[in-house]
Amino acid sequence: MGTAQFQYTGKRALVLGGATGMGAAVARLAADLGAEITVLDVAAIDYSAAQSVRIDLRDQGNVDAAITELNGRFDVLFSCAGVADGAPGLMAINFVSQRYFIEQLLAKGMFNAGAAIVMIASIAGLPWLRKLEKVLEFLAVPDWDGALAWIDANLGTDNYMFSKQAMCGYVASQAFGLLKQGVRINSVMPGPTDTALARANADVWLAFGKDYRDALGIEALSTEQVAGAMAFLGSDAASGITGANLVVDQGYMGAGATNAFDAPFIKMMLGLA
Repeated sequence: MGTAQFQYTGKRALVLGGATGMGAAVARLAADLGAEITVLDVAAIDYSAAQSVRIDLRDQGNVDAAITELNGRFDVLFSCAGVADGAPGLMAINFVSQRYFIEQLLAKGMFNAGAAIVMIASIAGLPWLRKLEKVLEFLAVPDWDGALAWIDANLGTDNYMFSKQAMCGYVASQAFGLLKQGVRINSVMPGPTDTALARANADVWLAFGKDYRDALGIEALSTEQVAGAMAFLGSDAASGITGANLVVDQGYMGAGATNAFDAPFIKMMLGLA
């Protein structure tokens, strides 16, 4: 197969939430690798794409309208939208709309055979297996309004961390059924990454793991580093990988779990403390 399996030549990639941050980085990288790019975002993009569609992920009707503007079938979906705690409509943006978007594309036959879906979870999703019962209860509510009603009824779930736990659980639970349809699904779980969103929440997001990075003399991840992992998962080179939540954190989780570095919060998230 050689290096061709890492390329995107002749492929059509859809980037949901591609105006900035990791979404923009993976869109640019996929384009450099040969893909035709279509981008959906509430904000305008500042790079070249075959098509750009405005979408408001807080509104189901707007999502439906955006889907009608898409042309043809796609080989890869990079699902990259996300907001921080305190943002209106957080669970709709971070998970409910993205699940709905994927399911609509599937129902409308808009994925080519052998297609790949790559989502952006977070290292904040690490406790998803410890919270599996709650995560699966939420995922069992299939419709948009019902999912948001479940969030309203369950204290402590309308937040960034649970949105990423739900995403990890979704990826793992959907892999079997999607592969029957010829579609792979994976996510990346980035550690602290230098984005505009992270800088706006720097006291929490960029402070996490700072002692680890200082001990190594490294900076927070760049969007390009995360994009590289995403592009791999979306490529034919990763054809044997599905249902995986890939940690991209410069080794912080592994070091904390094995006591190579003192990271009590990592142990707490993994249920080791």
